[in-house]
Amino acid sequence: MNLYATDKEYKERFDYFLEEVKNDEGNKLDEPTRYLAVLSVLMGNQGICAYEEVLEKALDVLSPVQVKEMVYQATDYLGYGRMLEFLKVTNEVFNKKGIELPLESQTTTTIENRLEKGIQAQVDIFGEHMNEAWKKATVNKWLASNCFGDYYTRTGLDLKQREMITFCFLYGQGGCEPQVMAHIQGNLNLGNDKAFLTNVVLQCVPYMGYPRSLNALACINKVED
Repeated sequence: MNLYATDKEYKERFDYFLEEVKNDEGNKLDEPTRYLAVLSVLMGNQGICAYEEVLEKALDVLSPVQVKEMVYQATDYLGYGRMLEFLKVTNEVFNKKGIELPLESQTTTTIENRLEKGIQAQVDIFGEHMNEAWKKATVNKWLASNCFGDYYTRTGLDLKQREMITFCFLYGQGGCEPQVMAHIQGNLNLGNDKAFLTNVVLQCVPYMGYPRSLNALACINKVED
């Protein structure tokens, strides 16, 4: 899709804004973090065409494993129904670039210990009270065993990166403010501070638009205050 051929004035102005945001001295992120944030927020807002466009460039600084781990983790926050197209596009881009599939395994848990390991990941992020949270309801048990035991325990991304992309999945799709605020607190607990999360949102503005970006910034301020 060559927008310079069909929509030259628009593309010139949009590309200028991308560079303006990327190079803003007060809100910079390192390139791997910026690409992880942009790709995960595009998954959140279902921007499949933009995701493919960005992924082509992101693979210059992100490893295939990092990208795949982000896509896999989206299952729990977007659902399989909204994640699957992104997995297909990711595999297509990997094939085009000669990246051999399947990638090496990043699994660290078994069916037998996934609940235990997932609970520990929740404790590491949110605190000791999570030791008992899984007992409250069936969905809490699944959160511990599936969301955290199956995904957060995998290698390829660390817990700080996983909490950052979760924040992006959630605010990107909108309407998830309680969960957004819970994972803002999780990010803060791990050392992803207010300034960092603010920069994540600002770097994603061109791909996210202003309404949900402003909502995310409001959530950050509310949790931090």
